[in-house]
Amino acid sequence: MDATAPTPGRRPLLRDGVLHADLCVIGAGSGGLSVAAGAVQMGASVVLIEKHRMGGDCLNTGCVPSKALLAAAHAAQAVRGAARFGVNGHDPAIDFARVHAHVHGVIAAIAPHDSVERFEGLGVTVIQAAGRFTGVQEVEAGGQRIRARRFVVATGSSAAVPPVPGLAETPFLTNETVFGLTERPGHLLVLGGGPIGIEMAQAFRRLGAAVTLVERAAILPKDEPEAVAILRERLRHEGVAVHEGAEILAARRAANGVELELRGPGEPLVLQGTHLLIAAGRKPNTAGLGLEEAGIAATPRGITVDVRLRTSNRRVFAIGDVAGGPQFTHIAGYHAGIVIRNALFGLPAKVDYAALPWVTYADPELAHVGLTEAGAREAGHDVSTLLQSLSGNDRAQAELETEGLAKVVLGRGGRILGATIVAPRAGEMIGIWGLAIQKRLKIGAVASSLAAYPTMSEISKRAAGSFYTPTLFGPRTRRLVGLVQRLLP
Repeated sequence: MDATAPTPGRRPLLRDGVLHADLCVIGAGSGGLSVAAGAVQMGASVVLIEKHRMGGDCLNTGCVPSKALLAAAHAAQAVRGAARFGVNGHDPAIDFARVHAHVHGVIAAIAPHDSVERFEGLGVTVIQAAGRFTGVQEVEAGGQRIRARRFVVATGSSAAVPPVPGLAETPFLTNETVFGLTERPGHLLVLGGGPIGIEMAQAFRRLGAAVTLVERAAILPKDEPEAVAILRERLRHEGVAVHEGAEILAARRAANGVELELRGPGEPLVLQGTHLLIAAGRKPNTAGLGLEEAGIAATPRGITVDVRLRTSNRRVFAIGDVAGGPQFTHIAGYHAGIVIRNALFGLPAKVDYAALPWVTYADPELAHVGLTEAGAREAGHDVSTLLQSLSGNDRAQAELETEGLAKVVLGRGGRILGATIVAPRAGEMIGIWGLAIQKRLKIGAVASSLAAYPTMSEISKRAAGSFYTPTLFGPRTRRLVGLVQRLLP
């Protein structure tokens, strides 16, 4: 055995036809896999149940393929925009079948880490079948009964289909099918202006498709309006037709694809496209789990949990999208740590979303952590804000990427409550603000940090430093400097 390989954990015991384990996890997405891997390596016996593909939505139809597609789109845009730098730029030829191969090659490269073989090697008993509670302390999967001290439901979510007249009879794509396309859409209609809709609209436009995005309210409603305005303008500049405040009256097949009938601020409008992508939110995967038999309460938003992620059945935890909270892969991983501390060690670990980050992986990226300005005001904080444009950043000027900003939301005494960054790789830059919020730091901690020059991340230090500008360069400082200079020898 490889000396660096982990020692396989204890195996569940089969007694009287029933598999007995310390922990039974239903769902092998990012959250379920994290719980199973962590628990078995800490000495627990674990059963992992998955009815579909290991890795769940994130690996197969979510984060991984979408970011791989975005990388291809970014490469195409880099060629298209190279003339700005005196390099021979041109409209690139897109081989969409090779783009498809790239996306699925990335999935294949990561898949072994999430595979049945790896988890069986760790000591997890993997059952590839649908799991269903048959009692408060028992699950059945593939004809096998499992009893465990604790259970974790980590079944994730799936694309929600809005109740649009005619949509059920109209062909459409979701995140579960869009990455299977081997030919580029002629004209893609995107229904939904959240992060998924924004990312896919820009990606397919950059890969040569005509794209129209439709949102019944405003795009990215949870983000700072100043940040959203930059992305909205970028999408339109790149040729994405954006319709906001649009009520969808009907969907139907058309001769060469699909049609959407809209009613918005202007005249009624009929949009025609070759393909329709539904990106209008997510719904928790709770059907068929037998929650009632286990005494587990749930609503259409998901399984009801407390701050320790326990359900109404105290032996059962729920994590990730199915728990009805923030729907991000990193939240599922965070939940996994909470559950391990509760289920394995009996520690009263609780969720805390004060430093929750999220990123829309458009170009430029929009990254946020903590409270928005509106959220801070609603929470009753005494709010002030700092705003720094990316145009003042030397690295941004060198790379001709000056459309962006940093916005910081502060409470009383300069306590950091939230931050937003719009910039290339903003998701890589938001971490300093998340740490500051988590540690309850004040703005001076970031202002006094040392940032490498020239980097995009200097925008955070500059934004923080601007908190002190009125005082530092004000009349009192001038008088103090004058006095000190007269007293110094």
